[in-house]
Amino acid sequence: MAPLVPRSGDAIFANVERVNAELFTLTYGAMAIAYGFRRALLHFLGCVVIEFLMCWGYDIGIRLIDEFLAKSNVSRCVDFKESADVIAKVGFKMFLGITATVTNWDADGTSCSLVLEDNPLVDFVELPDTCQGLYYCNVLSGVIRGALEMVSMKTEVTWVRDMLRGDDAYELQVKLLKQVPEEYPYKDDE
Repeated sequence: MAPLVPRSGDAIFANVERVNAELFTLTYGAMAIAYGFRRALLHFLGCVVIEFLMCWGYDIGIRLIDEFLAKSNVSRCVDFKESADVIAKVGFKMFLGITATVTNWDADGTSCSLVLEDNPLVDFVELPDTCQGLYYCNVLSGVIRGALEMVSMKTEVTWVRDMLRGDDAYELQVKLLKQVPEEYPYKDDE
């Protein structure tokens, strides 16, 4: 029997059933508008919306990790650096059809930036001046945080740059807070 070989993000993306990207983008936009922008304009200036999008993404991330592990044949990453690379090259490609570049590592290898080459969530989106404090794509922060937590990595994920806010790129900072030891619900009796 041949050993399992991890599949590339391109190979997985080509074989995964997917929803029309425009349908997903428009649905996401409608959800964000329906829940968030109305409240943001009513004085909260995005704080409630940003938290909602992060929580929504977190819930998505804790569920997507199972599909990712089942379909990608990626083995357990040995460290945070390898995890970041897998997210950038395989995870983003598998679910969004894009890739990211991993940059700006700190000296101890616990913090890096993911710079997105493209962001399909912002197709058809233009933030009004009253919403410039909003991180519209904060759902991605939550997805990454939720997925990494399911593989025993407690992280903090924040937006550094966002083209919707006038920056020159989309950049997320991912910081490893702690590696959580795995606990099993049973004890081996020897």
